[in-house]
Amino acid sequence: MAGQTIGEVLPSAIGVALSPIPIVAVILMLFSPRAKTNGPAFLAGWLAGLTVVGAIVLALAAAGNLTADESGETDSSSTLKLALGLLLLLLAVKNWRDRPREGDEPAVPRWMSGIDSFAAPRSFGLAFLLSAVNPKNLLLTIAAAISIAQAGLSTGEEIVVLIVFIVLASIVVLLPVLTYLLVPDRAAEWLESLKLWLVASNNAVLAVIFLIFGVKLIGEAIGGFSF
Repeated sequence: MAGQTIGEVLPSAIGVALSPIPIVAVILMLFSPRAKTNGPAFLAGWLAGLTVVGAIVLALAAAGNLTADESGETDSSSTLKLALGLLLLLLAVKNWRDRPREGDEPAVPRWMSGIDSFAAPRSFGLAFLLSAVNPKNLLLTIAAAISIAQAGLSTGEEIVVLIVFIVLASIVVLLPVLTYLLVPDRAAEWLESLKLWLVASNNAVLAVIFLIFGVKLIGEAIGGFSF
């Protein structure tokens, strides 16, 4: 049962992992004077944000009786998934409209200009916000936690599946940090190329992710309603 649930939350974990702006942020930190402390602090903040959101949703789901019975999903969990799916579709449209047109210079968010001066606590806090408050990551983490809650798992199994989700959702933040710490000389060129591509492709990538997962959640919600 836990293995099946991991398979169900895997797409959401991939959706969270494919977050261009957080990857750009961690790369910028790895080029800063305090890279050896800021990189790990950013990773810790990212993990903490996902953990807090997942744990809160599981607790609220248990308190609100959102777990499934023998007939499958409850209407309340399906309603939540429908709302999340519609929000993701709206975000898909917004990001597609905001994408840079051909010949436009992609802009890096203004808040990134001060990353060089960050200390470890600010790096942790920024990562926490990007994982726990960023709309895409928040919605996908909530959706994954709802799937875990309604799978009929024991508390221990729910914790294991949530941990697996968090690790998978953190891979693309974890890899740049590990690459820098293990092979700093080789990491610079690769990370710089990745940063430039992500800045240019941010809106288009997000629009596709929002569209795919929005449709997925709406389909799951429709299938879960008891008509």
